[in-house]
Amino acid sequence: MKNIRLFAALLIGFIGFAQENSDENTQNLGTIISEGVSIGGYAQIDYNEPDGSAPGKLDVHRMVMFLGYKFNEKVSFMSEIEYEHVSEVYVEQAYLKYKANENFNVLAGLMLVPMGIINEFHEPTTFYGVERPNVDNYIVPTTWREISIGFSGKIDNASLKYQAYLFNGFKSYAAGAGILRGTDGFRKGRQKGAESVVNSPNLSAKLDYYGITGLRLGLAGYFGKTQTDDASIEASTVGISMIGLDARYKYNNLELRGQYIHTNLTDTEDYNLLTGKDLGSEMYGLYGEVAYSFDLKGVEKLTPFLRYEKHNTHAETAGTLVANDAFDRDEIIFGLNYKVANGAAFKIDYQLMNNAVAGSDTAKQFNAGVAVSF
Repeated sequence: MKNIRLFAALLIGFIGFAQENSDENTQNLGTIISEGVSIGGYAQIDYNEPDGSAPGKLDVHRMVMFLGYKFNEKVSFMSEIEYEHVSEVYVEQAYLKYKANENFNVLAGLMLVPMGIINEFHEPTTFYGVERPNVDNYIVPTTWREISIGFSGKIDNASLKYQAYLFNGFKSYAAGAGILRGTDGFRKGRQKGAESVVNSPNLSAKLDYYGITGLRLGLAGYFGKTQTDDASIEASTVGISMIGLDARYKYNNLELRGQYIHTNLTDTEDYNLLTGKDLGSEMYGLYGEVAYSFDLKGVEKLTPFLRYEKHNTHAETAGTLVANDAFDRDEIIFGLNYKVANGAAFKIDYQLMNNAVAGSDTAKQFNAGVAVSF
């Protein structure tokens, strides 16, 4: 409850200051499609140096190429091909969009699950810090995409944008072994559109409110069950109910951002007994961020930022499983973002990371990176 009250206070504060509208579109790749073929992309190149004996690491973390085609005013196709760590290749998005009218679209294919902020808007020039927030790693496993069909649109007189989809779920069991675990929640269970197993569809929906200038509020839900390659083993799946709240606010050069995600799981005791895993029955994560941009010459901006995160994949456990305090984590991240052009930035930051284990040391890490999008 403390976390919910904290996030509610953040939302109220955002509403009180809101002055400038942020009007981003759902499944937003469609907004950059012109007639015929469109090409775009983004890239994230990182340097991570732990404070200790471990060496630093350099990595082309992500390079993503966007390819879209607009057949006519109503029909378009959007796709993204992602290269991770140079050698890993994924299809990140691939879906057909039918624009029935100005306020209603039908979409089908490999799409992003609308939960929180980063999973939908994860280009490295859209967030501060070299790496994505860890709430969007451990609790919302970005980039979270699955095969789906559904609709999106807006209700202008209510200042609402909406999305509702049926997705295949996380895979929890395959080849006689469990997949989901306590340390990283659902992350290993993403199927990513690659020969995905589906036993029952999951419902995902989100509402975004944009009626107050400068403010965007989001409410998202995800409900269903995990997927298994052996449906005869009832304990090989778990139920999922995930709720997300997010807020973004901009007033002149000041930016605020916050997010709270809470997940309840059912049947984890039976799942853990079957698989020998340590999946929690409740998870949550939250963060709050403040940034202020100093205008330099032209479009150049220097932006210091500060972010606090807390996330716990063992907030509750079922049966005899004892909660692992190492999975109860909090972080402080502060740094600078130097925007050198629209769609290009240099970044540096420093992370302080703790967990709830008694006597554990604070882990520290310096990060630097290059971010581009076009």
